[in-house]
Amino acid sequence: MEENKQASKYMNPYLAGFLLGLVLLASFYFTGRGLGASGAVKSVVVTTVGTVAPEFASSTLFFESGASEGESPLKSWLVFEVLGVLLGGLISGAFAGRLKLKVEHSPKISSKTRLIAAVLGGILFGIGSQFGRGCTSGAALSGMAVLSTAGFISMLAIFGTAFLFAYFMRKLWI
Repeated sequence: MEENKQASKYMNPYLAGFLLGLVLLASFYFTGRGLGASGAVKSVVVTTVGTVAPEFASSTLFFESGASEGESPLKSWLVFEVLGVLLGGLISGAFAGRLKLKVEHSPKISSKTRLIAAVLGGILFGIGSQFGRGCTSGAALSGMAVLSTAGFISMLAIFGTAFLFAYFMRKLWI
């Protein structure tokens, strides 16, 4: 009975997927672009490096290409999208009673190992999103929404790679 009570705190995944599709459709309608998070992270990095080391930023193609003429990269709508996702997640977690400050991990590993793995995974994901010219949301989800061949290939590569590596990384989760 307790398991059913816990499971009811989460939204039905089919409804969540449908609502995500509506958000994606609204994004295309109102902004002319799909969803994506890596562009927001790039905007924050470009702004930070441009502030801390302006000479380096102006002489490096990566940072130069990320900055818009005369406007802060932090004013990008993607930055506001990611802030909205974070705020929405916090509000949703608070209403569902799931907002807790704890590290969930397998009994086989420590909290420290779990946090190190999460940070390394995030860094690798960030690097990969730059090589792939977008994160899973931008490359796969938005790409598939406009029936892009690259979007379908990205989704296959994302899930295929996850399937291949899941066996080796399972100790961090189970």
